[in-house]
Amino acid sequence: MRRLLLVSCSAVGLLALLPVSGAVAVELPVRKAGLWEMKVLSGGSVPEMTMQQCTDATTDKDMATAMSPVAKDICSKQDIQKTATGYATDSVCGVAGMTIKSKAEITGDFNSAYTVKSTSHTEGGMAGGPRDSTSTIEAKWLGACKADQKPGDIMMPGGMKMNVKDMQKLKALIPKQPGK
Repeated sequence: MRRLLLVSCSAVGLLALLPVSGAVAVELPVRKAGLWEMKVLSGGSVPEMTMQQCTDATTDKDMATAMSPVAKDICSKQDIQKTATGYATDSVCGVAGMTIKSKAEITGDFNSAYTVKSTSHTEGGMAGGPRDSTSTIEAKWLGACKADQKPGDIMMPGGMKMNVKDMQKLKALIPKQPGK
């Protein structure tokens, strides 16, 4: 259960990085096609998590398109700005009775590597849960996808495999905000 919560929180954190159609002037670049390794490093007692994703230009665009309705449903603010060194995001999202305010700095070339450094503050939710958190996603391009992988496949810790084309199924798992 703890692992599922960690993965869910990581997914919500990644949602904050996706552009919302029509609401964002700046969009993040599409990653180079192939196999990407993403290490999620969180402060505190949460262990490092490494996952891999097989992607191509179409899949990266489709993922943003598929997640836009989810982000639109749960995020009241989602800004992406181009900076001198990359991109900066600022978002406010609500999940399971919690409000998560996050900021991120994204640097890298999206061809060989990129880094996302984020901070977030959570209001509401479980008493005694962490309120402020930091995380870093270090992504690097590994080369071509493996023979048994297709664009959109994400290989999670423990051997779990999912495909981003199934994101609509994930939308059903996100608890609804009251009044939505």
